[in-house]
Amino acid sequence: MTDASELDRLVAVMARLRRPDGCPWDAEQTHGSLVRYLLEETAELVEAIETHDVPAMREELGDVLYQVLFHADLAAATPGEGFDIEDVARDTAAKMVGRHPHVFGDAEAADADAVVEVWEAQKRREKADRTSVLDGVPMAMPSLLLAEKLVGRAERAGLEVRAGVPVPDDEDALGDALLDTVIASAAKGLDAERALRSALRRFTARIREVEAQPDPEA
Repeated sequence: MTDASELDRLVAVMARLRRPDGCPWDAEQTHGSLVRYLLEETAELVEAIETHDVPAMREELGDVLYQVLFHADLAAATPGEGFDIEDVARDTAAKMVGRHPHVFGDAEAADADAVVEVWEAQKRREKADRTSVLDGVPMAMPSLLLAEKLVGRAERAGLEVRAGVPVPDDEDALGDALLDTVIASAAKGLDAERALRSALRRFTARIREVEAQPDPEA
C-alpha cells in the first residue's frame, strides 16, 4: 500500500536523523524539550482547520504526526520506557476496537448520543481504578476547553450546573461577547485568563466536595 510505504519512509527518516551519525539537534532532544513543539504544531493544525486551509492542514497534520514519531522513537531508545510506534499503533487500535462495541461487537448505538454513552461506559470499565470524575482531566488544557470538560464531569458527579447568564444563540455572537468581556476586563486591569482559571479551581473544589459526600443510597 502506498500510504503504508510512505509512513514507513517517514519512520525511517526519523530513525536516520536520530542515529549517532545523524542530526545533533535531534539527538539532544527529550520528551520534555519537545513539548513546546508539540503545542506549537498542534496550534498550527487547529488554525489550519478553523480557517479551512486544506494545504496547510495537510502540512500541519504531517508536523503533528512527526512529533508523535519523535516521541515514540525517543521512548524506544530510553531505558525504562521501551515502546515504539508499532506499540503505540497496536495499543490505539485495540482501544478503538474496545470502545466501539457497537461496531466491532454486539452492542447497539442508534445515534451519536448513544455512541457517547457506549464510549463512556467502556472507558469507565477500562479506568476502573479511577476514584474521581476529575481523574484524567489535564488541568493544563486551554481554559475554555477545560471549563467545558469540567462542566461535563461535574454533571457526572451529580453537581447541578445551571447557566448564570444569558448567552447568544450563535457562535459568532458568543465569540463577540467573550471578546467584549476580555476587552472590558483588560480596561479594568483584570486578567481574564487568570480569573477563569481561578474560577475553575473553585469549581473543581466543589466537584470534589460533592464526590466526598456520602452516597444516600449506599
